Amino acid sequence: MQFDILTIFPKIFDSYFNESIIKRAQKKKLIKIKIHNIRDFATDKHKTVDDRPYGGGPGMVLKVEPIYKCLKSIKRRKKSKTILLTPKGKTFKQSVAKQYSKLDQLILICGHYEGFDERIRKYVDHQISIGDYVLTGGEIPAMAIVDATTRLLSGALGNKNSPKEETFSKRENYIEYPHYTRPENFKRMRVPKVLLSGNHTKITNWREKKSKHK
Repeated sequence: MQFDILTIFPKIFDSYFNESIIKRAQKKKLIKIKIHNIRDFATDKHKTVDDRPYGGGPGMVLKVEPIYKCLKSIKRRKKSKTILLTPKGKTFKQSVAKQYSKLDQLILICGHYEGFDERIRKYVDHQISIGDYVLTGGEIPAMAIVDATTRLLSGALGNKNSPKEETFSKRENYIEYPHYTRPENFKRMRVPKVLLSGNHTKITNWREKKSKHK
């Protein structure tokens, strides 16, 4: 699967995408991540990507032209979707990540400053938000979508059953059961006896009871 990310701050992704599961998934060639600097598609010598809003108001607005040119430069795969990361979008959930994991390509457009020129919405398939709060830009939402989607790809996790048991995996409101590991006794807080019993039926029943449904 290929992720194409459009941003004006490409270096933000350097560390995150070179660690842990995302790094391993790239090494296994399960995913490919391409970062596109929107400034490379600005037409003036100062590489201007934003301007003051028509009608006045605070902040600066990302221009439509460099984003459009950047989108046009990206080679599309067969099953490809373009995502605009915006507070106006549909809330990103595990069910959405599952849909995206079946694609060949996700193109993610990161906003910044006061927002986008409204006309860019014409060139996207989905508009996505990761929650009801304000962030500086769309880079963190882009990382979240890449992470959540990558985890669902076959071979991305060490244990093939991990995605089946995780929070939100069985249903949207499912919260996974508690986990324990060594030591068995920490400051008088002991691991539940059932987990030490070796009785897998009892352990399964306990885990089901301890799972929460929001």
